[in-house]
Amino acid sequence: MTADTHDDVRDPEVEEVTTVEDAALQDDGVATTPLPADADTDADGDDADGDDEDRLVEEGEIAGDYLEQLLDVLDFDGDIDLDVDGDRAVVSIDGGSDLAKLVGRNGEVLDALQELTRLAVQQATGDRSRLMLDVARWRADRRQRLAKLGAEVADRVLAQGGRESLDPMTPFERKIVHDAVAAVNGVISESEGNEPHRRVVVIKEG
Repeated sequence: MTADTHDDVRDPEVEEVTTVEDAALQDDGVATTPLPADADTDADGDDADGDDEDRLVEEGEIAGDYLEQLLDVLDFDGDIDLDVDGDRAVVSIDGGSDLAKLVGRNGEVLDALQELTRLAVQQATGDRSRLMLDVARWRADRRQRLAKLGAEVADRVLAQGGRESLDPMTPFERKIVHDAVAAVNGVISESEGNEPHRRVVVIKEG
């Protein structure tokens, strides 16, 4: 069971679960880029779905071209893979060891590069983008590590009692941990503190 995960720093230190960390999970650690005001949300059957997928494919292609030019300028080797996952385009770069420089410490360079790529897509299409960029599987591997961490801490708290605080994390990272803890009966998780020091606390129920 998951307790609060609200991440608005104007609210009290411990909050009830809301959409903030849910949104962060969808946006992978970067401030949410809203959909355009005139986006079609009525889902008018297969035509609307097809239009949405075509738009996302176009986003991926634009992003791929932008990133390919960047790799050429940097003289980095990398294979660019384009995909569509739900309501977002997904672009992944895999290849040589130089790609680690595009990730940076704690993914900071990757987050910045993702925002630049979204801006390139927006400039080309006129619409805001929620495209996700991963480099050298950093986001995918990070998600797996955090899910494992959440499960391990939940099991430890369940066995030993009390509570355990984790290191500060981004909203995206906390959401992954909360979900992992929620899968373990007998413990709950909360977010405490203010950004950028907000952290997950796992507590034994009862």
